[in-house]
Amino acid sequence: MARVNTYLNFPRQTEEAFNFYKFVFCGEFGGNGIMRFGDIPPSDEMPPLAEADRKLIMHIELPIIGGHSLMGTDAPESMGFKVNFGNNMYISLEPDTREETKKLFDALSAGGKVEMNLDDMFWGAYYGSCTDKFGVQWMFNCTAKK
Repeated sequence: MARVNTYLNFPRQTEEAFNFYKFVFCGEFGGNGIMRFGDIPPSDEMPPLAEADRKLIMHIELPIIGGHSLMGTDAPESMGFKVNFGNNMYISLEPDTREETKKLFDALSAGGKVEMNLDDMFWGAYYGSCTDKFGVQWMFNCTAKK
């Protein structure tokens, strides 16, 4: 089922922030629980992670209210990220089909900047991210196989 979520980036504080939000919203982490950078399968395309970065959160989800979830990740500078006010949040779309995902991705990235092209990811989704021509950041995560 299609849904929209808020995706937050933190400079090494995701676990602390999400434990706070968990307390505030009296919830439990959803999805696949906490995924850490150390869970990423090794790849020739990616340099080895520093031991301190292996424990950081790659993905976490917390259902809050009205069917909405907060999602988040650590974005450490050692991995090429620079979190500033304004780039610390994405609108995360989960369309029902790959066709719809591609259509939305192409439309929102037109005149903007593609950060990561749509592609199949190791967690089983068709994923990509972009910034639109107005500076709004978008993530796409489609679990449909077609």
